[in-house]
Amino acid sequence: MASSEGNKLWGGRFVGNTDPIMEKFNASIAYDQRMWEADIKGSKAYVKALQKAGLVTQNEMEQILTGLDKVFDEWSKGEFKIKPGDEDIHTANERRLKEFIGDPAGKLHTGRSRNDQVATDMRLWLRDTINTLKELALQLIKYSLCSHDLTNGPANQMESLDSQVHFSRILGAIAGNPFDIDRELLRQAEFLFWASMCLTHLSKMAEDLILYSTKEFSFITLTDAYSTGSSLMPQKKNADSLELIRSKAGRVFGRCAGFLMTLKGLPSTYNKDLQEDKEAMFDTYDTVHAVLQVATGVISTLMVNQPAMERALSPDMLATDLAYLLVRKGMPFREAHSCAGKAVYIAESKNIHLSQITVEDLQTVSPLFDKDVSSVWDYNRSVEQYSAPGGTARSSVTAQIEHFRTWLQAQKQKP
Repeated sequence: MASSEGNKLWGGRFVGNTDPIMEKFNASIAYDQRMWEADIKGSKAYVKALQKAGLVTQNEMEQILTGLDKVFDEWSKGEFKIKPGDEDIHTANERRLKEFIGDPAGKLHTGRSRNDQVATDMRLWLRDTINTLKELALQLIKYSLCSHDLTNGPANQMESLDSQVHFSRILGAIAGNPFDIDRELLRQAEFLFWASMCLTHLSKMAEDLILYSTKEFSFITLTDAYSTGSSLMPQKKNADSLELIRSKAGRVFGRCAGFLMTLKGLPSTYNKDLQEDKEAMFDTYDTVHAVLQVATGVISTLMVNQPAMERALSPDMLATDLAYLLVRKGMPFREAHSCAGKAVYIAESKNIHLSQITVEDLQTVSPLFDKDVSSVWDYNRSVEQYSAPGGTARSSVTAQIEHFRTWLQAQKQKP
């Protein structure tokens, strides 16, 4: 039987055919084919470096570039035919290039290994896809700039993502051989970490919004576009968009943990185990890509029920403010905290709201209490006292919003 190993990028030393089960087990074309564009871009840049180094002639370089353009055209039109021997995207593209231009295609692999191609393709792919996620995240932030909670959640992840874009550009440069595989693994791991942190914030936000959308709270209402119904109960309106955002976080966490488990026992340089990284990367990208779009849709269309939120306010929430009143009169906070707790106990004992305690009763707790205690029972005043950066005061939230608006404008002007 004729050997098929010579058709592979690593053939020549092997005799006979690979076991069909092993062939399928070893292949990655089923999922790494989505890097076809990055692979062709990397090869086009590489052949120019080969020509500059005198390893291919000007004519050979032009043939290879023309052939790669034809391969690109087939992929872009959905006409590229994957064949049984195409182990991965690199093998497939080089095989097709040889069908177009013949022997000069064999010179494209001069001085590089398939590991180099994997590293380069992943860098180029990450550079482009991170930019896509950045644009989607910017849209989410645009619609999220409405509260203290949201400005301190998903928005803060963007600075981390921005550094990922910059670092990917650096790593994407073809600077010679051999490629530093450890840096590439760091880049992939950091992307998975970023995705995990991003979905941590979005999952927490989703959990809050799910709770606020229940009948018991009724603080917000989701539009029908981001809700589903029940097959049993006609009256139900399910917040499936938010529940799925919450669930997708676990999916991404699992991908990150799985990749770290693959890395933990590996020696230095590239090992075949790392073929598993691509599925993790692709699935994470697809998941975050979808989550960001749905989250933006939910945030930009939900309706806030302000009267219901105001009805949920309770004087008990202002117990800390009661302690702060004493602190402003010179009492140490620990003692003031204890006095406020005693006041809460009195209110509970008399089955009244905290704000209904008389000054006389409060003075049994501390003589520092006076008629000015009435100023404590003002929810707006309570919120406004937290005016430090990152606080809940209107001035602080407005400052945070303006900061992000300025930052967003700067992002639009970046190349």
